[in-house]
Amino acid sequence: MREHQEVAFRAAYLVTGSAAEAEDAAQEGFVKAWQALPQFREGAPFRPWLLAIVVNEARNRRRHAGRQAALALRALDPPAAGPEEEAAARADHERLLRIVGGMREDDRLVIGYRYFLDLSEAETAEALGIPRGTVKSRLARALARLREQIEVEA
Repeated sequence: MREHQEVAFRAAYLVTGSAAEAEDAAQEGFVKAWQALPQFREGAPFRPWLLAIVVNEARNRRRHAGRQAALALRALDPPAAGPEEEAAARADHERLLRIVGGMREDDRLVIGYRYFLDLSEAETAEALGIPRGTVKSRLARALARLREQIEVEA
């Protein structure tokens, strides 16, 4: 559990946009994964299987609460530099998070899994329950939309 706790929380946060809801969803996801462990396919990658359970729990919680997801990803802080560079990097970072947070859920999840959670294409496909080729095409379209939005705001 400890090995996957942070990535489970971050995956739930991609969906809920709330730290408290993400913590609850991750915790409940771990419980459900424990209960479903006998159905886990031996030899399959564990992390994508677990993240699929956690994300499904997060979606259920969001749907049940009737709230819109407002993403505010917390990725790694920009690298330390001089005060001016650090302020500019932080502003760029916050702008990127805001733009990604305003995207459709499918786009947020594929970008978030692949780049913010650093999952491979195969792990992203497994976690989202879609073919690897679909991950590639969704990611390409999502990144194109992200680039367009960044240019619009420039």
